[in-house]
Amino acid sequence: MQQQMREQFNKSFTNEKYDAYMQLVENLEPGALDFRNAETPVFVPKDFTQKMLDACEDIIDVITADNFKELTARSIPADLNVPGEDAFPQCLVFDFGVCENDKGQLEPQLIEMQGFPTLFAFQAYHSELTAQYANLPANYSPYLNGYNKESYIQLLKDIFVGKHNPENVILLEIYPEKQKTRIDFYCTKNMLGINMVCLTQLIAEGNKLFYMNNGVKTPVHRIYNRVIFDDLQQQQNLGPIVDLSKPYDVEWVPHPNWFYRISKFTLPFIDNKYVPQTFFLNEITQPVNLDEYVLKPLFSFAGMGVVIDVTQEDIDKIKDPENWILQKKVNYAPVILTPDEPAKAEIRLFFFWKEGWKRPVGVHNLARLSKGKMIGTRYNKDKEWVGGAVAFFEQ
Repeated sequence: MQQQMREQFNKSFTNEKYDAYMQLVENLEPGALDFRNAETPVFVPKDFTQKMLDACEDIIDVITADNFKELTARSIPADLNVPGEDAFPQCLVFDFGVCENDKGQLEPQLIEMQGFPTLFAFQAYHSELTAQYANLPANYSPYLNGYNKESYIQLLKDIFVGKHNPENVILLEIYPEKQKTRIDFYCTKNMLGINMVCLTQLIAEGNKLFYMNNGVKTPVHRIYNRVIFDDLQQQQNLGPIVDLSKPYDVEWVPHPNWFYRISKFTLPFIDNKYVPQTFFLNEITQPVNLDEYVLKPLFSFAGMGVVIDVTQEDIDKIKDPENWILQKKVNYAPVILTPDEPAKAEIRLFFFWKEGWKRPVGVHNLARLSKGKMIGTRYNKDKEWVGGAVAFFEQ
């Protein structure tokens, strides 16, 4: 996006440099990188960063409002409502597409948001390796609001471990060793000293939870939750698992209910020029031009169920319109120049909400590059200069 930086990077790029860089990424946990890592980072000018941050503040105004829980009560499926919800989510992420408006200017547009973790630990190491690979000048950083690697890692410890002994904190997931994001789980263990535990291995005794730690039954006091409950419902042959609808003497970080409250469900309540107009499908009273909208299910993840080219037939087939949204289409800008076709980009901003803070604070990021119709692996098969990346913000 920053033309001078793009020209310098592309001019100095070689496949040999990329291969050496990828080996360093692979060395973080051999065999665990299960998604494509792009050849280039994204260089973001100050004004574009500020537009994203300003939009986030408007969104956070909605999230911190006194009536937010009332507004989003319906977002939590009745059979997935977990007891013990806390007052606020400890982490949030906001996905912005790098888009072009009708005047031909670049601007961010919010694509999605979630009250759920992402590759928090991996990005600390990944951004450092990428900065070295890109020969990043001192006036660019992957961090926001004055954070650096050391203060970021300390924040992650404060948020996810807190005052507990790390052996009493677990990263909970379904078959974590098989997940595409597992490299982050290994990085989390290395960084925070907490073990990843499969839901099938969690032990309940009364209102207490335990796991086996090197053969020793160990109490669980805090859960770094990576279980997507929608995904849990799709799993087959899990066998007997702990019933998480029961109240347990445990802290959730973040609590599972925030995955639903801060999600596509929240979009219709936000008014900002960098947040596309969004409606609940069952609340549309006037005709809309379907060519201008994307149809999305509220309860899905990783782009599943999204209809880009919407027809009336698609609308008529939906039996639960209250669980779908129409979101105004955005025009992704093919702004990242590459050796063949240009790539489109999304930037995911990491926000954290520490105990004692009045509001969440933006801290770090990841980026994703695409040459397909949507961002994601399935839309970028056999393409280069696509995949996971880092955004470096001009300071």
